[in-house]
Amino acid sequence: MTYYKIKKYEVEVETLEMVKEAIHGQADIIMLDNMSHEAMAEALKWIDGRAIVEASGNFTLDNISEHKDLPFDYISSGEITHSGDV
Repeated sequence: MTYYKIKKYEVEVETLEMVKEAIHGQADIIMLDNMSHEAMAEALKWIDGRAIVEASGNFTLDNISEHKDLPFDYISSGEITHSGDV
């Protein structure tokens, strides 16, 4: 009997055209990277639950609430690690 590990793949996109390609390729997770609020809203309409959505790029503790109307599954921010003391 052969066993296979179940894997998910994530595609990082920066444009709406790339979102279309990720949807067409049946990505499990689509990371919207450095996109405007308006572009992310449009991307979420297109994705329409067909993938997990992560938003990334330029999110800070000060501006994250500006995107509270968008239904991301995850938001990632490097603010803590980029500016923290080591």
